[in-house]
This record gives sequence, structure tokens and C-alpha cells, in this order.
Amino acid sequence: MEKAAKPRGRLCTLCNEKRAALKRPKTLEQICRECFYAVFEDEIHRVIVDNQLFKPGERIAIGASGGKDSTVLAYVMSELNRRHNYGLDLFLLSVDEGITGYRDDSLETVKRNELQYGLPLKVVSYSELYGWTMDEIVKLIGLKNNCTFCGVFRRQALDRGSALLKVDKLVTGHNADDIAETVLLNILRGDIARLSRCASIITGEDGPIPRCKPFKYTYEKEIVMYAYFKKLDYFSTECIYSPNAYRGFAREFIKDLERIRPRAILDIIKSGEDFRISTSTKMPEQGNCERCGYISSQKWCKACVLLEGLNRGLPKLGIGRSRDLDNKRNTNMRQANGTQNLQSKQCGSLDF
Repeated sequence: MEKAAKPRGRLCTLCNEKRAALKRPKTLEQICRECFYAVFEDEIHRVIVDNQLFKPGERIAIGASGGKDSTVLAYVMSELNRRHNYGLDLFLLSVDEGITGYRDDSLETVKRNELQYGLPLKVVSYSELYGWTMDEIVKLIGLKNNCTFCGVFRRQALDRGSALLKVDKLVTGHNADDIAETVLLNILRGDIARLSRCASIITGEDGPIPRCKPFKYTYEKEIVMYAYFKKLDYFSTECIYSPNAYRGFAREFIKDLERIRPRAILDIIKSGEDFRISTSTKMPEQGNCERCGYISSQKWCKACVLLEGLNRGLPKLGIGRSRDLDNKRNTNMRQANGTQNLQSKQCGSLDF
């Protein structure tokens, strides 16, 4: 008796020729690898073109951490720049926060990417810029508020690195999941100022270096699939100091929503795009930090306030929001008169 032939796998719903290799998380289509590569890259190309993210001849820094998002971003940007003749000069820009056993390992991945993609690499460090590493900061303040320091310092470090490279724009690997999380976080925090711009594909146009997010509509799961099928070299370990980060709770909520309805991520982003802030709402006025010149709505930027606290032995200075931040800072400065001043660099001039 002849054996029954094994049922053939489903064919790709796009080309109807090759066997389907995956189900797209965004659309639930079952497609082959080649069609997945094509639609993944074409969607990002369309986002770049439709939103006019770049102009020919621009110098573009790619925020590179060695993780899946930034590694795929560097690879895809390099491919699309060549294929569609964008005419861009691309650079890799990494921030060394000074986290032993995490960032030192991931930077080795970025250095390999530099050779693999032929893109020049610039590394800036917290130690050089601020006189502190994250290991030293965590040792002083503990794990509760460390992400506040890291987030503020990293954002400014990317701008300072971009200034050193003399680039026109900075692109980051923020994906659709990240942006949906940010929309929810700003609602939960009541952060009206950030809520009004968190879903924008280009931010910081009024600051030193505009930032672009080509992965704004790209699902995290598809980025992982792309990196896996393309066998890209990336670092997959999570930051050792981030398990208790507030964002993690929003991330879990987003994942639960996605399991029920994959479209939920894009719908949250659409809601963020369509938010309208009441004209009666008082928005913070942007200016420049009196100490370092960085963009700020206060006399001192957040990085300078946090550094002042670290250097004066008052690490909780500047943690959380306060309508009376300047008064609070002055009060703490008076209380710190007898405190030993720890030696460290000031934030310094950014030369923008």
C-alpha cells in the first residue's frame, strides 16, 4: 500500500509560488521569506518617501546600540540608500553608558556592524561627557530611578554625538510598539507637552538635531523576524538595570492588546497623531539651558539638574516633576552647603 503524500504547506499569499515561511504579525498574511523581505523594506521606503524624511546630500547619523532595532535600521537604511539612490552619507552613532556586562558587550556588536555595513562609527560616553558612568550612578542611587538619569543623559549624548559628526539628522530605531507605548505612558503621566509630539515621525525640528523614526509603523515582531531570517549580527540581552522600568508595564499591556487584536498598535499610534491639545492648556516655553546651552523649558536643562545633584551628593535632586523646580533646586543647594562636593565634569557647552 502506497504511503499518502505529505500535504504540501500553504503557498505564499502574495506570489502564490513559494511555500509560506511566516505569518506577518501586522496583517496575518502567510508569506514566503522573499516576499516578506520585499514588503518589509518597501513599507519602510514608502514611509521615508511619503514623509520626506531626507534630502539628497544630507549627513545622517544612525543611533546604534547593537540591539535588533538599530541593527536592522542600519542594514535597511544602507540597503535602501544604495537601491533607491537617496544620496545620503550614513554614520553609526553609539552611546556608551558605562554598564559593565551589557553595554561593553553590545558595543562589540556595533563595531562588527561598522565593518559589515561599511559605515563609520562614532562612540560617545557618559564618562567623557558627564564624568559619571551608569554603574557609578546606580551604585549611588540604587535601581529605583536609574532609568530617569540614563534616559535624560542618553538623549543629550546622542545630540552631542550628532553635533560632533556634523550631521543634518539623527535616525533612531523606535518601532511601532515603542511609539504606542510612549503614547500610553504620556497619557498615564498626564504629560501634555510630550503627548502633543510623541507620535510625530520627525521630532526636535526646533532643537539642535531633528530626529526621524523610519520604523514608526514597523512592528517589533517583524523586525525580529527580519533580523532572524537575514541572519543579522545583533545583541539580544536586555539592560541589566531596566527590569523595574515603568515603561515595562505599558509594554506588557501593548503585547496583551496585540494578541487580541494585532491592529491595536497602529490604532494607538493613530490616536496619538490625532490628539488635539486644548488652546487653554499652558505649554512649556522652549529656551536654552543657562549652564550648557542645551534646549530646555527651565533655566537649567534636566541633565544639568541631575548632574548637579550627583556632584553635590543629592542624587534625588531633579527626580520627578515639580512646578517649582528652580525653588526646589535652590533650597537643596542651600541644604548642601556642608556636603562634600564630588569631583565631576559639568555638562559643558554643546557648541550647537
